[in-house]
Amino acid sequence: MLAITNRTSLGAVGVDAAERFQADASTLSLFAVVQLAVYGGMQIPIGVLLDKYGARPIITIGMILMAFGQLTIAISPSIGIAIVARILLGAGDAAVFPAVLRLIAIWFPAQRGPVMVQLTGVLGQSGQLVALIPLAALLHATSWTITFGSIAGLGILFAILVWLVIRNRPPELDADITVNTDTGVVRVVTSAIDTGVGIRAAWAHPGTRLAFWSHFTTPFAGTAFVLLWGMPFLTAGEGVTTGQAATIISTYVVAGMFLGPIIGNLSGRMPNRRSLALVLPAVGIQMIAWIVILLLPGPAPLWLLYVLAVALATGGPASMIAFDHARTHNPAHRLSTATGLTNGGGFISALIAIFLIGLALDLQGAGTPETYSLEAFRIAFLAQVPIWLVGSAFILIERKRTRIRIGLDPERRTRR
Repeated sequence: MLAITNRTSLGAVGVDAAERFQADASTLSLFAVVQLAVYGGMQIPIGVLLDKYGARPIITIGMILMAFGQLTIAISPSIGIAIVARILLGAGDAAVFPAVLRLIAIWFPAQRGPVMVQLTGVLGQSGQLVALIPLAALLHATSWTITFGSIAGLGILFAILVWLVIRNRPPELDADITVNTDTGVVRVVTSAIDTGVGIRAAWAHPGTRLAFWSHFTTPFAGTAFVLLWGMPFLTAGEGVTTGQAATIISTYVVAGMFLGPIIGNLSGRMPNRRSLALVLPAVGIQMIAWIVILLLPGPAPLWLLYVLAVALATGGPASMIAFDHARTHNPAHRLSTATGLTNGGGFISALIAIFLIGLALDLQGAGTPETYSLEAFRIAFLAQVPIWLVGSAFILIERKRTRIRIGLDPERRTRR
């Protein structure tokens, strides 16, 4: 929850940030792009370190990095230093969720994994509400330095709590045990496993690639909306009040929290139909909702903006199915490496979407809060459509390859 509060803290106060740093749309999007680029780039190294050292030290270091990042942005006098702060924030944030997924895999029975992952996502998403409501209220009641300095203090507190409370594995286990999903061989996990081999082996399995593209395609629209562009679009584009915009974004968060356990339960019940029954429908719902909003001749009615929020909320729970794929098709000794590859997918796509939306606004001459317009936002948000289409195509390709690999579909015959 604290990691997501840190991640979305700038998006909740995006207009204030633009005014503080005198930033146009491209520069403002650069804050989020840099943060997401570091997050995505750190996923594989974090996965390797998790496989070697376990979750406890990695989460602790992540909390400390986020605290230093928020302290830096609290006192930052310039855009350059603020970008360095976002780099620290992205690196720290990158450590938390993969580590929590590893704790779930080691501490809980496999059949409870999908629901536990969804519950973790649900509880974590409440961090967006913290960023959206108390954080914004604190900023307007006090100052920029006090607000972001307070989050930094919470990061230090939680680093201490993590170190005191979390353990890498249950006390009855002397080491992590892994079962190879292809051969059934049981082995004890050690830190001597070749890193390069682990990365290549994880990516070589089509189930890992299916996980990557599932996570690439489902959550990025909601991430771009909440992390940066939702509040400016709703207030400056659609013309709703700040309070109404906050309620719409809160609806996105609450709907995701409600849908998470439902989708997690369905994912556990239909392990061989997750992509067609859950992942691709979530992509289609988001794309249809956005296209309807963007094609309307004038501002959308308020109820339709709430529908958009609920549609975008399907992406977060659907993206968690990607980690079910990663866990199913990889043994424990490369689980965190596969998780890192998977988790990077959603943030690569979000990075692309956030940057393209900001670039499209600037190219239309609508790059500052004073020049934002509904027509400019409409064109800018169309940049999401190619990302959905490319990701969906690869989901279908890798789903077929995965089913062939695990024996559910016959292997294709080549013509002679």
